Amino acid sequence: MDFAPDLLDILRNARHIATFTGAGVSAESGIPTFRDAQTGLWAKYRAEDLATPEAFRRDPVTVWDWYAWRRDLMRAVGPNPGHLAIAAMERLVQRVTVITQNVDGLHMQAGSSEVIELHGNIWHNLCADCSASVPESELTADIPPVCPHCQGKVRPGVVWFGEALPAQAWTRAAEVLETADVFFCIGTSSLVEPAASLPRDARACGRTVIQINPEVTSHDEIAQYVLRGKAGEVMPALVKAAWPQVA
Repeated sequence: MDFAPDLLDILRNARHIATFTGAGVSAESGIPTFRDAQTGLWAKYRAEDLATPEAFRRDPVTVWDWYAWRRDLMRAVGPNPGHLAIAAMERLVQRVTVITQNVDGLHMQAGSSEVIELHGNIWHNLCADCSASVPESELTADIPPVCPHCQGKVRPGVVWFGEALPAQAWTRAAEVLETADVFFCIGTSSLVEPAASLPRDARACGRTVIQINPEVTSHDEIAQYVLRGKAGEVMPALVKAAWPQVA
């Protein structure tokens, strides 16, 4: 795989690299995206009809069971070469920040140390009533579990359709745009707002934007470099090309 020499120079000279990742990165590990058809017992449901506060209020048992099924899927997979290549850059660049729309925690498993989770984490739990964090060790056997603080219903710690992004995560992501030299946009459909605005904001801030995706998205138009392919193929090759002596 060949890369433009000036792109490799930009990476070698970067002091802070940000990577913005979407569902396509996790899909390479075998995690279905929200746009994939549901299977088995869940074939009659649309993900968009289950991942909402209204759905949880209406039928908390079904929503909790669906997330338990999704968690079981995620337990069976691990980081792929794309995750690992992103993590490997921490040994080569002064600072690497991962901003992800994914909720599976695979970037942390791969070894990335600075990860901003815009849409939460499926392994976390919180009370739908008092918003208290509920560790797994305190989950009751009820479905859904009962909050130990207020007896409310416990829900997965993810951002549902119709909910705002966590303010702290969004603020941290915006701050990254102020210091990052390079902004990767990897495996995201560019459809989910407000997260999809980050690459455009990065370009407006004068950052070098690199788009990696097997499909065309609206981010192709604003990226200085468009690398067509899967993260698990492009990222390892790019890291090796930029730092052949150590990668």
